[in-house]
Formats: sequence, C-alpha cells, structure tokens
Amino acid sequence: MNKLKELIRTAFCAGITLTLAGCLTSTPQWDAHFGETVQQITTAQVLNPNAANNTDPVSGIDGNAATLNMFRYDKSFTQPLGITSPYGVGLGSTSLTPSQP
Repeated sequence: MNKLKELIRTAFCAGITLTLAGCLTSTPQWDAHFGETVQQITTAQVLNPNAANNTDPVSGIDGNAATLNMFRYDKSFTQPLGITSPYGVGLGSTSLTPSQP
C-alpha cells in the first residue's frame, strides 16, 4: 500500500511538471535581446564619447600634485599593508604601524 502511494505521488508530480513545462516561454525571445543590458550599461558609463578628440589641457590639478599622487598610487601596490588589529574591524584606521604620507 505504501509503495502504491509513492507511485501515485511520483506520477502526480511528473504530470504537474509536464503540464507546467508547456507554459514556459522559449529561448528565442531571450536570445533576441542577449547583451543589450551590457551595452546599455557600457554606454551609460561613457561621459563624453568624443573626449579623445579634445586637445585642451586638463585643468584642476598641477603637475607636481598629479605626479605625487601617481607615485603614491603605484607605491600602494608594492609595499605591504601594515598589520591591523583584529579587534578594530569597522572602527576606522586601526593600523598598528604608523601610516606614511
């Protein structure tokens, strides 16, 4: 009797699964729009598509400050980070070694 209930339950689940499978939409509808979201996001990230044609000098930062910032940026990848305290997670700067400017 228990085997019969299991067989009926399995047949019922298979029937429901096959019935619901007929309601699925096909992939050609999805394939027709494949990649549109990536294209839209990429386009939205481009502030000025003609920026390469602009020959005006950049204003807002002098050369010495820009060079120093680039040096510090490169240096941040070559020097290991200071040892941090495990008790200071999320509490701001908790480095045990003094930071260098």
